Amino acid sequence: MNQATAAPSEDPDARHRQHPTWRGTGAVPERDLAQATAGARIMLEALGIDLDSESMARTPERMAKSFVELVSPRPFQMTTFPNDGGYDELIVARSIPVRSLCEHHMLPFVGTAHIGYLPGERILGLSKLARVLEHFSSRPQVQERLTVQVANWLDAQLGPVGVGVVIEAEHLCMTLRGVQAPGTTTITSSLLGVLRDDSRSRAEFLALTRPPH
Repeated sequence: MNQATAAPSEDPDARHRQHPTWRGTGAVPERDLAQATAGARIMLEALGIDLDSESMARTPERMAKSFVELVSPRPFQMTTFPNDGGYDELIVARSIPVRSLCEHHMLPFVGTAHIGYLPGERILGLSKLARVLEHFSSRPQVQERLTVQVANWLDAQLGPVGVGVVIEAEHLCMTLRGVQAPGTTTITSSLLGVLRDDSRSRAEFLALTRPPH
């Protein structure tokens, strides 16, 4: 596989194209903290929240910084290695912490992801599974799209025999407001290649994502 620069693909059909190799996340758009702080102040004051006390005076700034952190992925370099040993079994990273913002209400959803692949010619540095998840989750999201983006990106970059992503998360927009159903979790999955087409491979991957009893 040639080493060529590529950005994370937002295109759901990227897996059907040539597999470019990734070298970094690219530049993060500049954040205007001053404007975000001013906007946070306007919103809080419009909600009738008193910002005059010492403990609340810098709340708009802290609020803006919190959102900046939630929508700013850390840069990383992609690391892949030749599959010299011809490894042909599943590689699964289980219970990777995930957090993102629901794009409908701008409230967090938090949970865990299980990411695995059946390698082809190349294998991936294990920490990069978490890094890729962080990259796509560090923006307003819906869980379904996040799951598919991670799976498609791994498929496009590695050219594996199969890819599987399962995310289980609690959405605060569901547990703290609206229906107010605390403890409810949402599970989404995206399976590609042999993990989608072969029932035994699919069952093996899903079994590996379950916590031990």
